[in-house]
Amino acid sequence: MTQNIAILGASGYTGAELVRLIATHPSMKIAALSANSKAGLTMAQVFPHLRHLDLPVLQKIEDLSFDGIDLVFCALPHATSQAVISKLPDHVKIVDLSADFRLRNAAAYETWYGGPHKALDLQATAVYGLTEFYRDRIKSARLVAGTGCNAATGQFALRPLIEAGCIDLDEIIIDLKTGVSGAGRSLKENLLHAELSEGMNAYAIGGTHRHLGEFDQEFSAIAGQDVKVQFTPHLLPMNRGILATVYVKGTAQHIYDVLSAAYADEPFIEMLPFGQAPSTHHVRGSNFVHLGVVADRIEGRAIVLASLDNLTKGSSGQALQNANLMLGVEETAGLMLAPLYP
Repeated sequence: MTQNIAILGASGYTGAELVRLIATHPSMKIAALSANSKAGLTMAQVFPHLRHLDLPVLQKIEDLSFDGIDLVFCALPHATSQAVISKLPDHVKIVDLSADFRLRNAAAYETWYGGPHKALDLQATAVYGLTEFYRDRIKSARLVAGTGCNAATGQFALRPLIEAGCIDLDEIIIDLKTGVSGAGRSLKENLLHAELSEGMNAYAIGGTHRHLGEFDQEFSAIAGQDVKVQFTPHLLPMNRGILATVYVKGTAQHIYDVLSAAYADEPFIEMLPFGQAPSTHHVRGSNFVHLGVVADRIEGRAIVLASLDNLTKGSSGQALQNANLMLGVEETAGLMLAPLYP
């Protein structure tokens, strides 16, 4: 059975990534594409690398018909998905790639995103889209909220450890490096080649990054108490990829054993041999996560490393993985592409 798919915001990086992945999907057909600023253009004109595909012409959202659409991917900017999703017909399932429905608490959303949520009824029903930990709820959800790419990376490294109680919750430091595509496709001065190349910089320093709202929400729920981690992201002059280096207090071998057991049956999560560290090169363009654990020279401390592609497993690949569950098809469908290398 073929499922008809619409992608809203198809002219952004995550929209293009969704098209790339769905093009190999055995039971999904892209039936509608929107991009308000580029309405009337073809995807080949916006993304020449997709010119071999037979795709609908881009339209404005208000001109789309959702008759016969089974699922919508909403790849719109933050704070715009709320109004759009509120108007979608009830029969349509939705995977939102923005931040609009990630936080369950309305006050927390307002704190981190600077304004009140405009669709509180939907916010209350949205399921957090970290597939490996919300799989059963995602299967029956109408609306799934995709995670932040940085938030997903840190959670893959830490969730099983917090649940097992094998690390000190007051001593967690996440040092994260990310590629420039995570900032989106819109023009920004600090992302120009001359501004970004041949250097790197930390940003959102001191606890101001919005993905901390997800860490606070998820880690505190697992632990049954407030958990606040230190988190500093760094922007690197590479197109895609995330590497999180997480410093924890605990026994390295035990930490490795806990993570290995937690992810033993997960198709997209690979534990490297103890003592080995992952590289963004080895997950590029794929839905895979590579995890490594290294013992620190200081006894009783360990370093957990997690790497994923921010556009695939951190966003569009995760969204497709969730959509597969929502539509009752094989979870890995369209997602077993090997990473691009070199």
